[in-house]
Amino acid sequence: MPASKRLRFVALEAGLVQEWIRTNRLLVLVENSTESALLIYIVSKNVADEFSLERTIPLDTEFKCEIETNSICFAKLDTASANIVTTDVFLKLSRKKVHLLFEMLPGFKANKFVDEVVKASEVANKKRAPPNFSWLEVYNPQLVWESATGSDSEQPTSAATELQPSSQNCHDAIPAHLNHKSDSELSSPDVTAHRSSIATGGATPIAARESVVRYQMALRETAYTDLRQISIFLGTYNVNGQPPLSGLADWLSVDKDPPDIYAIGFQELDLSKEAFLFNETPREEEWLRAVIRGLHPKGKYRKVKLVRLVGMMLIVFIQEKHWAYVRGVASEFVGTGLMGKMGNKGGVAIRLDLHNSSLCFVNSHLAAHTEEVERRNQDYLDICNRLVFSTTFPSKSIKDHDQVFWIGDLNYRLSGDLDLLRVKDLLDQSNYQALLQYDQFRAQHVARKIFVGYQEGPIQFRPSYKYDPGTDNWDTSEKNRAPAWCDRCLWKGDNVQFKEYRSHPGLRMSDHKPVSCLLECGVKIIDTVRYRRIYEEVMKKLDKLENEFLPQVSVDSTEINFGNVAFNEGATKILTVANTGQVPVQYEFIKKHRDSKYCKPWLACEPYTGFLMPGDNSYITLEILVDKRTAWSLNSGLDELYDILVLHLDGGKDIFITVSGNYQKSCFGCSIEALIQMHQPIAQVAPETVCQLEKAAYPSIDPGNDSDSKQPVLAVPKELWFLLDELYRRGMDTPGLFEQPGLSSEIAAIRRTLDDSLPDTLPGSVHSVAESLLIFLETLKEPIIPFALTQKALDGCGAFPSCKTVYSCLPLSHQHVFKHIISFLKEVLLHSSKNGLDAKTLVALFGSALIRLPPPNYPLGPSISLSPNQPHLDRKRCMFIHHFLVNDLDD
Repeated sequence: MPASKRLRFVALEAGLVQEWIRTNRLLVLVENSTESALLIYIVSKNVADEFSLERTIPLDTEFKCEIETNSICFAKLDTASANIVTTDVFLKLSRKKVHLLFEMLPGFKANKFVDEVVKASEVANKKRAPPNFSWLEVYNPQLVWESATGSDSEQPTSAATELQPSSQNCHDAIPAHLNHKSDSELSSPDVTAHRSSIATGGATPIAARESVVRYQMALRETAYTDLRQISIFLGTYNVNGQPPLSGLADWLSVDKDPPDIYAIGFQELDLSKEAFLFNETPREEEWLRAVIRGLHPKGKYRKVKLVRLVGMMLIVFIQEKHWAYVRGVASEFVGTGLMGKMGNKGGVAIRLDLHNSSLCFVNSHLAAHTEEVERRNQDYLDICNRLVFSTTFPSKSIKDHDQVFWIGDLNYRLSGDLDLLRVKDLLDQSNYQALLQYDQFRAQHVARKIFVGYQEGPIQFRPSYKYDPGTDNWDTSEKNRAPAWCDRCLWKGDNVQFKEYRSHPGLRMSDHKPVSCLLECGVKIIDTVRYRRIYEEVMKKLDKLENEFLPQVSVDSTEINFGNVAFNEGATKILTVANTGQVPVQYEFIKKHRDSKYCKPWLACEPYTGFLMPGDNSYITLEILVDKRTAWSLNSGLDELYDILVLHLDGGKDIFITVSGNYQKSCFGCSIEALIQMHQPIAQVAPETVCQLEKAAYPSIDPGNDSDSKQPVLAVPKELWFLLDELYRRGMDTPGLFEQPGLSSEIAAIRRTLDDSLPDTLPGSVHSVAESLLIFLETLKEPIIPFALTQKALDGCGAFPSCKTVYSCLPLSHQHVFKHIISFLKEVLLHSSKNGLDAKTLVALFGSALIRLPPPNYPLGPSISLSPNQPHLDRKRCMFIHHFLVNDLDD
């Protein structure tokens, strides 16, 4: 290797899992220009800093790296039900027939290492030139190289198209004298042969009882499961806001045999502003009934789940005979439209476990217009990164499933300077392949910018967009859109076989045509007899390990002080937990007596549970974040930044850790009654005075010797006045006001300015000031409409006299604030020709800030009959506020 070449190294200690033994390894990622490899070293516990190279794995197109929290299904042998338990974090490395499993704990070091490996793997996959790993010989000419000598295993052929660069075979690049370790050499020893090694720390059992069982059963999954084929029908239809004017059987029931699963997605279900602002529409029920009527008549189906976000709706049905084996059903959605979160664009998803396989269905509607390719790419990435099924344990993202099925109006068009007449002429000749060369989706997919690893069936049908509604004619409107294959069906995962991919031109109610795809998928079925036998084997081996050793750990500190902590500005500290014993330790922060959680709501620990191998460390991130949920209790003195964490060791003693800090009281998270009595910035008011004011039920409380008590109260909090005045002076004509988000750094600067001074002007952009106003209102101890009047306000939202009665019942300070806000909103609407806002948008934005439901177990709040998830709640809030925008409060 030339001396001028510089190599880059990233290393991580991990445990190689082989049957019952976990042995320490040092993983080293070596990067040489555009090529990378993993060096795996054996770590000696008997001789300090002694490492020996065990194997080398080149990172090429055949290398795979997965990090995930697996789950394993423990079936009840006498029933069709099953329980799901979760394992800890695995790092799976594989190349050809070599599969290695490493145990690791989540944390900064592990995340950074995996990120580097993934990035290096992506570089290798994008590389077009043949690889050349001869530079690795410099480490050890006799090293064991993980090249798969001999022929590759034959890959099954499929009609599906994997739109990725073809893999380059690196056999010719591997030095011939480097040996391959055989499968027999990779087999693991029995634990009985390593008891002395375990005792001295050279090797360790994998973990405590539950972890061992989960590991071993997960590793043996193929031994007790079989694949069973099921058929899945994927359908997508952009209905352009139209009701179901005709039956859907010509789309959903065209196959001879009924599918086992239907996943049916719609886009633009309702184009009305009400659907956009309130996420409610009668179209949902109309299309649901139409779909049920259109399902295959030979099948009997159960609805698994329906999820909708504005105009995007996804429905999953499954045949009745499979229903008993469905578990873990969950749905989520992500908006990528207005402000990067509104639901005019984005994705909805449903996940489920069927037998022992996890399935995920995604329906998305990405950004429109030919030139918005990068925006569509970003929408896809946002959905992948932000869509998390939080109700599962552990939480799962889209990629954390055995098989993923993605449908929707992806909106990718035909690029290039194609003449429209030429396009239509090629379509008349059914020359689709000539046009697909200009398909934006294929170009982005081949470039590995989107949907990496996903497959699509061969397109042999006319574009699904754009038609004159009610006809089969291409668009003749003023815009004269070019035809495009906007609507697609994709899938990702093993054991999926393509059957059909088609459009359905007979449905003419929209400017799109529906598209469907039929697939055959293998799901993992547990054989209960084999499962019982393997489980018993696992338990017998485990019994030999119990009660031999006791866990011991040490922590680097039992007193953690965060110093000064500000509102909505997170602060973190790292707690190091070291296993100083000879056996693995399962640890967990546990709740104290009479507490509902292991820590106070302003504190979080990540990870809060895990296990450690002997000699290993765990780095736990402790984060303090004071937000709108917890600020008032700290301002009022009812709580303080002080907590005691109990670190429990499974089979060992508990360790007590104190966490403390000094909260800098802020006007954000105060009550209106306290703020109107503070003529000075809150930073200049004695903390005990702030506590007294916050604890008072009414502003008549005697605040002691503080000079503010001798002054009249303010009509409205001065902080609110500063925010409104700033927007009056420089924000009224700003396009996107209250729609474009501010910068978090500017919002923090605005808060500090309000806390510390009486400013002539506020820092930051207009959008940051506008968002600060909304945050200020949302963090008030009680909203402008107090919790005690919430139900009355919602019940009387239908008529202005009833709303005005609620206003008259407000405390005087709340009346003043409400009147200021309404006057401000009316002024904003007078400038609507320049800022683009309308009354519906404003009331939707301010409704949730002015009228809030009381938190759980709120002592002063009445019973509220509306659920926070009920769609009518937002509408009633908006109706209440809207009355005051169109009527004169003083009449």
